[in-house]
Amino acid sequence: MAGRWLVVGENLILVGLSVFVWHFLQPPLEQTANLAPGWIAQMFLKNIVLISVVAGGLHFFLHTRKTQGKKLRFDANELSGEGRRFTLNSQLKDNVFWTLTSGVFFWTAYEALMLWSMANGYIPQLFWLQNPVWFVVLFFLTPMWISFHFYWVHRLLHVPFFYRLAHALHHRNTNVGPWSGLSMHPLEHVLFFSSVLIHWVVSSHPIHILFHMQHQALTAVTSHAGFERLLLKDKPALALGNFHHQMHHRYFECNYGNLEVPWDKLFGSFHDGTEQSHEQFLQRRRQLRH
Repeated sequence: MAGRWLVVGENLILVGLSVFVWHFLQPPLEQTANLAPGWIAQMFLKNIVLISVVAGGLHFFLHTRKTQGKKLRFDANELSGEGRRFTLNSQLKDNVFWTLTSGVFFWTAYEALMLWSMANGYIPQLFWLQNPVWFVVLFFLTPMWISFHFYWVHRLLHVPFFYRLAHALHHRNTNVGPWSGLSMHPLEHVLFFSSVLIHWVVSSHPIHILFHMQHQALTAVTSHAGFERLLLKDKPALALGNFHHQMHHRYFECNYGNLEVPWDKLFGSFHDGTEQSHEQFLQRRRQLRH
C-alpha cells in the first residue's frame, strides 16, 4: 500500500485525472439522467483519447523509439511482428483493434450505465460534505476490490471452455506491450469491467466511478508495458509493469491476480521466478493435467 500510494505514481495520477475529467470533460449527472447518443459519444471519445495517449505514448517511447533500450525490460525479445494467430496478421494491429473497439466500447458502456443509474437514483450517491473520510478511503479500497474481483474472474477465464472461447485471444501475447493490456475478447471485457458494479451497493461519487474505470483500463496498459519502470534521463520516473503478471503471460497457469490482494499465495498459484517456485509450478501443472 505504501509503495502504491506514498509515491507519485499511477494511483495518485489517476485520482487527479478522475477529478479533472469530472470537472472538465464529463457530462453532468443532470444530462446523463436521460440516455442519449450525444453524451455517450462524448464519453466514448474521451476514453479513446485517454487510452490512445497512454498506450500509444508508452508504445512509441518504449518500443518504437526505444528511448531506454532494454533497461528494466522483462523480455529482451522484440514484440511479435506478423503471424496468423493475430487479427490482421500483426500483434500490434491485433492489440490496437481489440482495445479501441471492444475495450473502449465496454469501458464506456459501464461508465454510462453507472452514471445514468446514479443520476436516476438507482444507486446510492456519496457527497464530500456528507462523509469526507469515506470519500477518501474509497480511493484506497477501490484497487483492492479490483484486485479481488480480477483474481476470481481470471481463474474463471482459465477454465478450458472459457479459455478457448475468449481468454485465448488475450494470451496470444506471450511477450506483451502497452496495447496488449486491453486486447481482449468482448466476453472478457464484460467480465473484466464488471467490478464497477460494486457501486450499486457501496455509496460513491461519480469521481469514484471514473477513478474505478480509468484504473482498470489504464493500469491494464501500464502493467503490460513490458518494462518495470519508465526512465527519464536514466532515472526512475514511473512504475509500470510488474514481474508478477509478466510471469503469467509466460507460463499461463500462475499469478492470476495482482499484488494488492495475495490470493495467488493463498491458493498456491504464486510464481516469484525462483527455481524453487518454478519447480512447484511444474509439479502443480503436472497434477492439473493428470
